[in-house]
Amino acid sequence: MYNDPIAHSFTTLGIVGTGAMGRGIAQLAAQAGLKVMLFDVKEGAVAEAKAFIQGLWQRSADKQRMTQVQAEQYGERLVEARDLTALAPCDIVVEAIIEKLDAKQELFGDLESIVRQDAVLATNTSSLSVTAIAAACQHPERVIGFHFFNPVPLMKIVEVIPGLRTDHSVTQRVDALGSAMGHFTAQATDTPGFLVNHAGRAFGTEALRILSESVADPATIDRIMVDQGGFRMGPFTLLDLTGLDVSHAVMESVYHQYYEEPRFRPSPLTRQRLSAGLLGRKTGEGFYRYVEGQQQMPEERPRQATPGCPVWVSREDPDSAAQLAELVEAAGWPLESGQQPSPEALCLLTPLGEDTTQCALRQGLNAEQCVAVDMLAGLAKRRSLMASPLTRESFIEAAASLLNADGTPVSTLQDSNGFVLQRVVACIVNVGADIAQQGVAAPATIDRAVELGLGYPFGPLRMGDHYGASRILTILHNLLDATGDPRYRPSPWLRRRAALGMSLTNGPTG
Repeated sequence: MYNDPIAHSFTTLGIVGTGAMGRGIAQLAAQAGLKVMLFDVKEGAVAEAKAFIQGLWQRSADKQRMTQVQAEQYGERLVEARDLTALAPCDIVVEAIIEKLDAKQELFGDLESIVRQDAVLATNTSSLSVTAIAAACQHPERVIGFHFFNPVPLMKIVEVIPGLRTDHSVTQRVDALGSAMGHFTAQATDTPGFLVNHAGRAFGTEALRILSESVADPATIDRIMVDQGGFRMGPFTLLDLTGLDVSHAVMESVYHQYYEEPRFRPSPLTRQRLSAGLLGRKTGEGFYRYVEGQQQMPEERPRQATPGCPVWVSREDPDSAAQLAELVEAAGWPLESGQQPSPEALCLLTPLGEDTTQCALRQGLNAEQCVAVDMLAGLAKRRSLMASPLTRESFIEAAASLLNADGTPVSTLQDSNGFVLQRVVACIVNVGADIAQQGVAAPATIDRAVELGLGYPFGPLRMGDHYGASRILTILHNLLDATGDPRYRPSPWLRRRAALGMSLTNGPTG
């Protein structure tokens, strides 16, 4: 596994800070064949870390996931450094200490007087500028970001972030080391949030904005993003899992580091809940309540079957119209085929980025009859509908009954530009496109890093290709026109490639 000649230039790796991150890095480094020297200012912390890591290896050996000989060999590679000066033989030192700039600068200043001049100093910072950390060093060319994710052994990605003065050979060697440790290495520029945390800004912030507009409750939004969008968990489940004490701080940090860029704007909802101590799972209540650690998800109310009424489907999007017409016929409801609906017909609309109100008025339809259906992801595992403020209740119930006729769950939303899925997906794609536009990382790296680091069903650029760049652009344009909020302004990367019919992953030209 550890055969790359560039990576072999590192034989001894030092770690300062033996908490969860330091332990995980030490485990991977030892498994990759390096001698690992561990230092922590806390008395007994290194011994505790060694025992923890060796315990993991022993359990793996007991389960025959590795041999007993391997477990013992790995354990022999862990060595305690009694003081900082003991790290002198290290080829590379990785700090995993408190996330404070002055503390990291002071540590690297001390290490410079201890290690060889050609030794690399790596920071595991998740939010601080690598360039700023290196600025306090006499040799900033050997300082680099080496950002792992928790839990380190399971999250198969590490960000490699050179500062503005980092030597290119240092970047190459550290990249090779990350690969030798079994992780995908995502090279990114030294920008706020680096790559993964930067790309993750849209998922939670747009969901919070949807909640703040009373479009839907947290459970409905989460169900839509999981069932319709294919995400591993919904945004509010994720916020509760991470804890608002962590999530809100990251939201504010990235927002302010980008000088109040509207795309990253946090929500007052999380600040209010943070003040109330509703942090999530760790406090027993966040956006959900937790009983013995179990999330209390409200049940969906059963749908009442409604007698089939005539249904008229807008033909603005032929593919969506065909899918809905097939659904109507399968349910055995009468399908109208005229250019205009009869006064008794339920009118189904398929807007992109519009609300039901505007879509109905633009098509010259009676808003009392109109219900909009989100067709961005088709009609597979969940269906979302919304009505105008004027839509008759009988038509809303009819639409819900029709969409639920084959047993597929249905979510009913308040009238909104872009439903839930359209808004969140469009914002994710747009942020990813702007990351590509800024040259933070190569398009393929952006997608793979997000899939591994955030667990999205697709990376943001592949997500745009999956749903169609022109459709994403339409959603954003309509959101921007309706709200005037610059958070929805399309990235040039997205705008140009949609206009040219190109894949969003096609680069590197801007």
